[in-house]
Amino acid sequence: MTISGRLDAEGAGAVWEQARSAVTAGCYIIDCSGVDYLDGGGSSLFMMLKAECRNRGKTLSINGLRPEFAAFLDLFDPDKATPPKEEAKAKGGIRGWITSVGLSGQDMLQDMREQVEFTGNCVLASLSTATRKNKLRWPDFWLTCEKVGADGLPIILLIGFLMGLIMSFQSAVSLMRFGAEIFVPNMLGLVMFRELGPMVTAILLAGRTGSAFAAELGTMKVNEELDALNTMGLNPVSFLVLPRVLATVFVTPLLTLFFNFMSLVGGALVMLSMGYPLTTYCGRVFQNVQWMDFSGGMIKAVVFSFLVAGIGCQRGLVTKSGASAVGDSTTSAVVSGIVLIAVFDGIFAVIYFLAGI
Repeated sequence: MTISGRLDAEGAGAVWEQARSAVTAGCYIIDCSGVDYLDGGGSSLFMMLKAECRNRGKTLSINGLRPEFAAFLDLFDPDKATPPKEEAKAKGGIRGWITSVGLSGQDMLQDMREQVEFTGNCVLASLSTATRKNKLRWPDFWLTCEKVGADGLPIILLIGFLMGLIMSFQSAVSLMRFGAEIFVPNMLGLVMFRELGPMVTAILLAGRTGSAFAAELGTMKVNEELDALNTMGLNPVSFLVLPRVLATVFVTPLLTLFFNFMSLVGGALVMLSMGYPLTTYCGRVFQNVQWMDFSGGMIKAVVFSFLVAGIGCQRGLVTKSGASAVGDSTTSAVVSGIVLIAVFDGIFAVIYFLAGI
């Protein structure tokens, strides 16, 4: 038997009786290479056919189905459902400690597997959108740009101004002992553009944006809205995650530029209070900061933004059930985001050193 086309409620209903008659007549092999859409309606058709075959002591063979459709179909198959994981009983003494260590390692490996799987799904969704198989939800994209960029700009400007002001003042107090306070602009521009600008901006986004993404998607997971999207044949990664990630990657370099600018404004106030003219301050900054320093910081900002948005969405998608599940996912998103920022910042430091940047 060959089935092709759209297997939604209408398409599955059109061939329902014909497929049942074919199985009753002894047809237990189905060629589904022509199926280009599958949702809950089509899955119910296959479940009915499997039940008919099971009543006759036979096994239904479904061939040629796309991998994404086959994985979706497995969600409805009771024979392939993952049994619930039994919780290990707490034990005392050395055996209990060994058990807790083993369970922690198992959870860590499972978390790493989920992150790798999520990254692969994001890449596939991006390629599908780039080839115009799936359209990007532009309203969600621009709304996320507004929430992440415009709404987050005041805190970025405030923290940038205060950090530039405090760092310049503290550095000037120390360098005044040697009469070298003129080097404060050199230090401030280099540190902000290369290191602290993208890093602090990403940390602020992890606390503000990453937690928001985890809470939004986590609430949808608890309310079974993500299951509803899967039932309708919609990929949650393409539908919900991709607009949020792309919008965050788009606006984070701009936020980093504003952060760097306000830090230089804070440093300028300190130097003006010490009697140095503004032209001298600006000249020292732009004389010391090279193009590679600026571009290196922007590359960091792009990578950090992907980490923050990605880990926030990933934690939201794997939210468990329960009253505290959303809070746990939000906390995990912030902590994991900050840890990944620190780790990748160290990796960038080694790469830039080896590259001579």
